[in-house]
Order: sequence, then structure tokens, then C-alpha cells
Amino acid sequence: MVTEQQVLAELSKIIDPDFQRDIVSLGFVQDMKIEEGTIAFTIELTTPACPLSPVFQKQAIDLVGDLPGVEKVLVNMTARKRDSRHTETKDSGLNEVKYILAVSSCKGGVGKSTVAALLAKTLGARGAQVGLLDADIYGPSVPTLFNLHNPGVRATPEKKFIPNDADGVKLMSFGFLMGDGPAVIRGPMVSQYIQQLLHGVEWGELDYLIIDMPPGTGDIQLTISQAVQIDAAVIVTTPHQLSLTDVRKGIMMFDKVNVPVLGIVENMAYFICDSCDKKHYIFGEAGGKTLEERFGLETIAELPITGSLSGSLDALTGTDIANDTTDIIIRTLGKKTFEKPTTPKVEADAEKITLTWSETGESISVSNFKLRTACSCALCIDEMTRAPLLDPKNVPLNIHAEKVGTIGNYAITVDWSDGHNTGFFPYTVIRELAAKSQGGGCGSQSCGC
Repeated sequence: MVTEQQVLAELSKIIDPDFQRDIVSLGFVQDMKIEEGTIAFTIELTTPACPLSPVFQKQAIDLVGDLPGVEKVLVNMTARKRDSRHTETKDSGLNEVKYILAVSSCKGGVGKSTVAALLAKTLGARGAQVGLLDADIYGPSVPTLFNLHNPGVRATPEKKFIPNDADGVKLMSFGFLMGDGPAVIRGPMVSQYIQQLLHGVEWGELDYLIIDMPPGTGDIQLTISQAVQIDAAVIVTTPHQLSLTDVRKGIMMFDKVNVPVLGIVENMAYFICDSCDKKHYIFGEAGGKTLEERFGLETIAELPITGSLSGSLDALTGTDIANDTTDIIIRTLGKKTFEKPTTPKVEADAEKITLTWSETGESISVSNFKLRTACSCALCIDEMTRAPLLDPKNVPLNIHAEKVGTIGNYAITVDWSDGHNTGFFPYTVIRELAAKSQGGGCGSQSCGC
């Protein structure tokens, strides 16, 4: 008879590409039952509708099914249960929502709403229970994207809004209340409407609630971030420098309200012409690399310039663009929520800044002068040409950090003694600088150290 150890040995051959570990050591295999020739067990993944679920299921059936004496393999694919969502509002409509994901941008017109809608619709098509909240009071996009211009809003006897349904996706937008008329509303009223759209909607049980955030970093964004427990955010931008410049504001906003940022979705990144398969980077090829160097956040998806992204949402359903973008976002969310963040201890003195990770024992140091002259903010690097603006000769040799803060789990900010405080210093950049220094010198060619 087949033993549990034999089954686990076969299942340990399945490697999760996001963690680079096998599913047994990750604790994904549970509730195993062996009855004569039938093997039954559960594989519990990190998030609902994970794109790796059907892949793992097939691998598990094939591997275990090849064991001698096994006649049937029953694999139950599930997702890890989340703790109950705590909200300050009594009887909040969000209490049964497993994950809340914000799709944000600081500049309008970059395709944020389209990305939020294709994410919600793709997840819904895969069988997940999904809601999409259009949180843009002044310029709602969901009615246009889903071609729902006169649906109105119904309410329960308890006076909670009932979301509209579009192909299995629950939708709520201020546009359903106002129609095509302009929202002429002052700030305090806007916050009340946002609270109503968050807590006063009968969302029911959802795997995901996607929040299409309005552009900017004002009252609405802060109200949403403080009123609900957002699990993660995705920032949408274009490779144009005007959009890239505003990415920093979005990162800083989410960091202030303790919302982890999964990464950047770069829309209109390239163009593929009809006569070839080559990617033409019209706005420059270094957009994603520049973002990672400046902010420490990975560009997790690049979307092309194509008519399907500016046309009907139905035309996007089932396309490679929709599936690939959804796959990477959900996989990144799963990895982010499964892994425990490890923020380093940061120490600064008159000569250097040191980062130490107690979990791994890693410790890196970089001189104050070298780090200050490596700043890539708009005051030190030309945002259009990327040419250096900062002359190292103008940086005092005794430069030092007066205050150091962390941004998420990927960068630090520094208030320097020369008054400069607008730079991001990703851990990857600090590691590279430390490696180049090889333990010596302040980085100045004039001091001779």
C-alpha cells in the first residue's frame, strides 16, 4: 500500500516558481487521506483564483497517479483562509471580502481604470467572486467601461446599496447615482459618499474587491486608505516622464498609510507594428528600469499601445494582455501576503549608513558621500535626459544623515545635512554601491581616502 511519505516525496517535485520551493515544504499540501487505491489531499495556495492552481493540480495528479497501486487521485484546490476583516464601521459591507486591492495612479489618463476593469473581469471569468468599486467621484469610468449608463442603484431594507452585476462582477460607482451629470460636491461631502460606497454596499462574500482609485493623493485617497484595510496596491503609469515623476507621490502616499505596493504596471510601454513582431519603445526603453532604480519597485507588467486597450472592454476578455496582467498581479499579491516582510535595522553615523537584516544576518554599509552623490531624484538627475545635475564637488565631504526612514520593504529616505531630502535609495542600489566600494573610501576623488 502507498504510504503518505511516498506521496509527499512525489509532491515535493512540484516547485512553486514564485518562491523557488516545493509545495510540501511551503505547507501547501494538507488533509491527506489514503484508502486502498485512492489518494485524496488538498493543495492550499496563497490566493483565490491563482493562475498556478490548474498547473499544480495536473502535476499532482500525474505524479501521484504514477505510484504503484494508485488507482485514483483526488486533488482539492483551495486558497488560504484569511482572518476576518476588521472594520471600524458596524455592519460594514466589507466584512466578507477576503482581499482588497487598490489600482492607483497619480496622473489621469494613464489607463488605470482599464487595468482595474480588466483585472476584475478576468478574475470573474475564472470563477472568482469579484467586486469592482469605482472610487472616482468626479470622473467615474466604470459606467462607460461596462456600458452601463442608466442602471440606477437599488437598496436593501437596511438601506445598503445593491451593486450592479456585469458578467458575474459586482459593480458600484458614483456614476450610477449621478448619471451623466457632473458631481459638484465639496470635500466633506465627498468623504461621506466614499464611506457609503465602501461600507454601505452589500458586497457579500468576495474573493477580491478591486478599488479603482481616483488620480492624485488627496482627501479621497486618504479617506479610502484609512477607512479600510487595503491588502496591497498596484500603481499604473506610462513611460512618459510626466507620469513617471508622479509615481513617487503614489509610493509615498501608500507608505504613509501602511499599504504595501506590489509593483508598477507600465501602460503604453511599447508598440508592435503590423509588419513585424519587434517591440518599438516610442517613449524610451528604460522606463521600467528607471522606476526600479529610482524607487526600488519592480515593473511587474508592460502593456502595449493597442486599440484593444482603448476600445470595448469585452474585446479584452480572454486576450493575452488581460490574462498575463492578471496572472502576474495575483501571483505577486500571493507572494507578498505569504512572505513575512523583513525590514532592516538602519543605523547612521558621521561616516556611513548601515543596513542589517537580523533574519539573514546580511549587513551592508555605504559611505554618506557615496550615497548622497548617487541620488537619482529630479533635483540630482535630469528627468528627461537622465543626465546628472548634481556636481559631486558641491557635496560637502562631511555630509551625513540627519534622519533616515524606510519606504515599505524596498528603500530608505534620507534627510541630509545639506538640506536635501527628496531622494529614494532602494536596497538594491545600496547593495550595488557597497559592492563597488569594496569596503573603502567615501567615494570622493578629491579627498584621497
